[in-house]
Amino acid sequence: MPEDLNAIAFESAPIGIVMTENRVIRACNPAFAEMFGYDRCELIDRSFAILYPTVEEFVQVRNLGVEPLRQTGRYSDERIMAKNDGTLFWCRVRGRTLTTSGDPLARAVWSFADLSYARTVTQLTKRERQIVMHLGEGRTSKEIARLLAISHRTVEAYRARLLKKYKAGNVAELLSHLGEMPV
Repeated sequence: MPEDLNAIAFESAPIGIVMTENRVIRACNPAFAEMFGYDRCELIDRSFAILYPTVEEFVQVRNLGVEPLRQTGRYSDERIMAKNDGTLFWCRVRGRTLTTSGDPLARAVWSFADLSYARTVTQLTKRERQIVMHLGEGRTSKEIARLLAISHRTVEAYRARLLKKYKAGNVAELLSHLGEMPV
């Protein structure tokens, strides 16, 4: 009997792959577990919340991702996640819903790529991380304000402080400094 190539691909993939149901991990490959510093058995049937720096960020990402999943069946971003030991790191996330109607998070498959080699996490507050994540997605201050349910002036104040703190002339430079990537 020939080897199951799908199982081999899943087990050997160089990126983390995870299957979720209602944001609960149902299956993951070794690369995913290793990326977060867990044994696979520690992740199965656990809420994705354990992989976020805070519960608020877990909720926020859900709120951001559900509509694109509903509209296109896909979602992607770059975000800061937390390893088992509490270490924060940047990762690229891409997902696809497997639900044809109803809640797009009922069943989904996700890939995670560790970006630590290119982007280090600097010490940012939770709100600064939220603002930076949205800026990295190209959102305006007004869009960010709506998503975070805060004033656009508050977003502008955070943006200005971040630009000053990192001696950046614009958002592209800011993101470059935060990611330690060349402009």
